[in-house]
Amino acid sequence: MNRFSITFAMSQQDNFVGGFILGAIAGGMVGGVLGVLAASRLPRKKLKAQAESLARRSIKSAPDKSAPPSPQNIEAARRGLEDKIAQLNEAIDDVRQKLGNVNANGGVERSEVVSDRPE
Repeated sequence: MNRFSITFAMSQQDNFVGGFILGAIAGGMVGGVLGVLAASRLPRKKLKAQAESLARRSIKSAPDKSAPPSPQNIEAARRGLEDKIAQLNEAIDDVRQKLGNVNANGGVERSEVVSDRPE
């Protein structure tokens, strides 16, 4: 390749990037205008009804944070967390056992992890 072909290739790449950015901006503007026009043609009553419906659904699905949690709820949450911790511990033990089997059978030594953080 000579100097002209390298310069020409770089020039084409710059044109592509510039054209891509210009196209994205122009496409965004056209899409925004079309969105505004389409929304302005919808009946306002229908839009208001949809907004109220969404608001009612979000209020119904949101937990009531103003009431204090009951002792039953706290106990149920604690038991659920204990169950999850037990599951995680079992999974960790399984992985340790598998790694131990690989080390014993495969001859691969387990290396110590060195931390960069001061303790």
